[in-house]
Amino acid sequence: MKIAVLGPGGVGGLVAAALEQAGNEVAVVAQEPTVAVIAEQGLVVESVKFGELVSRPRAVAALREPVDALLVATKAAGLSAALERIETAPTLVLPLLNGLDHIAVLRERFAPESVLAGAIRVEADRPRPGVVVHTSPFLLVTMASAEPSVATAMQELAATLSQAGVPARVLDSEAEVMWSKLVRLNALACATSAYDELLGQIRSTPQAQADLQGAIEEAAAVAVAEGAAEVDVAATLAEVARIPDTFGTSMQRDIAAGREPELDAIPGSVLRAAARHGIPCPTIERLVSMIAARIHVPPPIPDSPA
Repeated sequence: MKIAVLGPGGVGGLVAAALEQAGNEVAVVAQEPTVAVIAEQGLVVESVKFGELVSRPRAVAALREPVDALLVATKAAGLSAALERIETAPTLVLPLLNGLDHIAVLRERFAPESVLAGAIRVEADRPRPGVVVHTSPFLLVTMASAEPSVATAMQELAATLSQAGVPARVLDSEAEVMWSKLVRLNALACATSAYDELLGQIRSTPQAQADLQGAIEEAAAVAVAEGAAEVDVAATLAEVARIPDTFGTSMQRDIAAGREPELDAIPGSVLRAAARHGIPCPTIERLVSMIAARIHVPPPIPDSPA
């Protein structure tokens, strides 16, 4: 397949490198300084799954030619500006961002039927432009669409990713794709960032462990109200229990590095959905307030109840 990746950071850089190494025609779309770095040195990847490699996808500041799929891997806060670099209409658009609100943004920008619901589970970071560090062997992309017209192309994209060593699954519903990740991610991001500890320390601290579980329970209730009946508290808790003690979250790393954390994109999206359904989320709200106080910003404001 001919694939473009918008945002070659930790997530996008890892996926782009894997696809290019597997023989696909890959273009990465980025800001000019990052384009220059990748053009000179390639994408340097240090991965517990793929090993150490240098991938050389084509790097461009704007995408003008048609592609079979556009993988969107920017941060939510940078999405609107990044989309100005896309000057074509991809056959498929697969977002790999955290949160929920970007789906509506992408469906306004591109043909709505071309935009899949998508999520990725990965622990990867970009310490500097053109360098990706992938620290956990777990890697999974999920996708879904309510549009029958894209079913075949979506299956082809999932197969292409899987053949490149990025396991991909097509799920039955868009709500399942988005919320099965968000329930888990929101709890982990909020707990690790509020307490500024890795997962092992969260587990060994009774209050922090209670908050982690409470955040899962609250977000799962919102997920069910949003149509993700497949999201199960017990299954999510079991999944979290299998994560190594050394696990940290991208929000936690962003705060440590002085970068803007995805406070609005991750817990903000959960709290907005909760407000729409009139579901209280006191644990999530308290953790968000703790994080906001740490970084000296106001917490995200939920929508008014419907």
